[in-house]
Amino acid sequence: MGYQVVWSPQAIDDIDAIAAYIARDSVSYAAAVVQRIIEVTRDLSDNPLIGDIVQEFGDEMIREQFAYTYRILYRIQDETVTVTAVIHGKRLLKMEVMG
Repeated sequence: MGYQVVWSPQAIDDIDAIAAYIARDSVSYAAAVVQRIIEVTRDLSDNPLIGDIVQEFGDEMIREQFAYTYRILYRIQDETVTVTAVIHGKRLLKMEVMG
């Protein structure tokens, strides 16, 4: 059995905000972006180390993957992978996003 993947309230809020922003121009593209983000995180239960180490933190247990231009940030702890934030790749990363 793999890792348990959980989403932080912040990450869920991020997804909602991304979808709402994109949906102003295209509801179908908003749905496609959200779907891609979810697809990327499905692989984390079997292989959480697949993502890159987040350079801003330099901690090998804090990793990221990309879906389009969005950074999916997550933390590996024990048998749990917590998706902590989903941010646009051009946005400055702040320590608060890691909980």
